[in-house]
Amino acid sequence: MADPRPALRLRSFPDARRIVRTRGLRALIDGAVAVVLPGYLLATGLSAAQVGAVITATLLGSAAITLAIGLRAGGVPRRHLLQLIAVVMVATGVAFATVEGFVALLVVAALGTINPSSGDVSGFLPVEQALLPDTVATGDRTTVFARYSLIAALAGAVGALAAGLPEAVARSTDLSEHDAQRGVFLAYAAVGVVLLFQYRHLRVGGRPAAGELQPARLGPSRALVYRLAAVFSLDALGGGFAVQSILVLWLSLRFDLSAAAAGAIFFWAGLLSASSALLAPVLARHIGLIRTMVFTHLPANVLLMAAALMPSAGPAIACLLARSLLSQMDVPARTSYVMAIVRPEERAAAASVTNVPRSLAAALPPLAAGWMLDHSTFGWPLLLAGGLKAIYDIALLVMFRDIHPDEELPAA
Repeated sequence: MADPRPALRLRSFPDARRIVRTRGLRALIDGAVAVVLPGYLLATGLSAAQVGAVITATLLGSAAITLAIGLRAGGVPRRHLLQLIAVVMVATGVAFATVEGFVALLVVAALGTINPSSGDVSGFLPVEQALLPDTVATGDRTTVFARYSLIAALAGAVGALAAGLPEAVARSTDLSEHDAQRGVFLAYAAVGVVLLFQYRHLRVGGRPAAGELQPARLGPSRALVYRLAAVFSLDALGGGFAVQSILVLWLSLRFDLSAAAAGAIFFWAGLLSASSALLAPVLARHIGLIRTMVFTHLPANVLLMAAALMPSAGPAIACLLARSLLSQMDVPARTSYVMAIVRPEERAAAASVTNVPRSLAAALPPLAAGWMLDHSTFGWPLLLAGGLKAIYDIALLVMFRDIHPDEELPAA
């Protein structure tokens, strides 16, 4: 039966449009940084294991920022939190462009907002996730999260493709490629400035008026959210072995692919992810949010493990691209599910509680993956990633298949 609701038009929801736009801007520059980062760090003299350590530091830093947001969710207007994180983003970009040396880069990575992943692991994410449901009607919640993911995937793909620009600049000027890559981090700082002004114009996320729901710590939903956080952490633990920067490092060491070639690959991967993003709400309306997550994510993990076993670049890239058709369809469904099963005033806390363990769980695997790739270019990190994420899929289906949001329950 056709869905009788009209298509969601973001122009009718200015705050939703602005949040989706800021997500796109962040994804655009994150896509470039994730591809440039491994080569940039290797060019400074770091080993693969040290590159993995820096990536780990970025994820630990993101977890710390997200945890701080969760602890202060009831005391600071969320719009102001977004502006504060934007200021940290500006400082991070400038520092990465000017600082050298393993220890210094490690400190900047830990204190800053650099994102080594094609997804979003920054402190921006839980705040935006908590605000977005307040900008549209309940029936449009999954659709607006799908739009949020779609724009991020498209922008991230363009950003990954743009990662080849420093190489082109170096060929046509006297700059070394390493010096040209510094411009990517300065662009990262410039995007932070743009975000700072974008967040100033949000109407949601200010200090609630008298009588409105106040952001709260978890109450009746606590046990359920903790269970979700535990299984999401297993997914993130696996994902940490295959964040985009680690995949770029693996492709470079295993098949000698340049940053420009890797950027082109992840451009197409991003387009494929984006093409499937809008299918998530359609599937969710027919089979439910949990089944949408599991039935698309599980085959994607099989493809990730298959890529590790391929003897040459062509088949490995084909597996990674095929994976991209499915691997991100669970993202809008997962976010919509968390926001649906908690009370509106618990959303900020729920977003932080489910994202902090994810960031922590994803932090250590890049360090281990870098160590593995220092000793062997075989795709052990990809095998571990796919296996752990497949276990997560099965656990999620078993534990939550009978827990449904209100809109999935049969009418009384």
